Amino acid sequence: MQLLSLFFGSIVGVSLGLTGGGGAIFAVPLLVYGLGVPAREAVGISLVSVGLTSLVGFLKKWRKAEVELRTGLLFATAGMIGAPVGSWAARLLPDAVLMLLFAGLMLAIAVRMWMQAGKAGSNLPQCMPRDEKHQSTGINGPQCRRDSEGRLLLTGRCARLLMIVGFLSGMLSGMFGVGGGFIIVPALVFFSGMSMLLALGTSLMVISLVSASGFASMIWAGQQVSFEITSVFLTGGLIGLFIGQSVAHQLSASALQRVFSLAILLVATFVILRNLFQG
Repeated sequence: MQLLSLFFGSIVGVSLGLTGGGGAIFAVPLLVYGLGVPAREAVGISLVSVGLTSLVGFLKKWRKAEVELRTGLLFATAGMIGAPVGSWAARLLPDAVLMLLFAGLMLAIAVRMWMQAGKAGSNLPQCMPRDEKHQSTGINGPQCRRDSEGRLLLTGRCARLLMIVGFLSGMLSGMFGVGGGFIIVPALVFFSGMSMLLALGTSLMVISLVSASGFASMIWAGQQVSFEITSVFLTGGLIGLFIGQSVAHQLSASALQRVFSLAILLVATFVILRNLFQG
């Protein structure tokens, strides 16, 4: 069981390292169908693994000044309110319904990643000159603006918009045990005009805080989580994360996204068939 937990955790970590986000979508299906963990407990284990792995990534980005703290804290505050709401909603649903909704979320992510794979913006700006890395996208969001130096002008409308999107991403995190980076990164880029590099670093901070909120709400509600499985799964995730990050620089981002989206599609199909025809 421990070796299997370590292996499955490394799969999640490698996918996180390769894609820069979204790998957590595999955690719950692997825990439920690979290790036989109940769905709600799997969500809790996923939140711990995703949160701590993201924290490690965030600290690395923070040291490189690749995080916009003020914007991220606003987004995370709303997400930390939304995560317990998502956890509460999950407790009202039968396991089969929860997994079917999760499969629907996976399908939406797979489609979005496939559509973005062919776009130039899908490649992570890992090799850009430093002065270009931190430039905003040049796109002012619907309610957010930036000054000439790229600093966000945090008006009331802008704050409300970011908090609404943050709350929704937090709900998804609490309900399904996912980090929500597939929502947070494009939301930060589109709504606040943040550069992709800063959005990736800021997203890791948001994910770590929101995951902590979601997990705390589950423990408060009396949900039991296996410390043994969690610790081994997390260890595998951290090992896989460093492997994935080292390999990612040598591979095509668009090809990675297409392979990743196909893998998500296959897992989602398995989850749907398993729950529709499990008896």
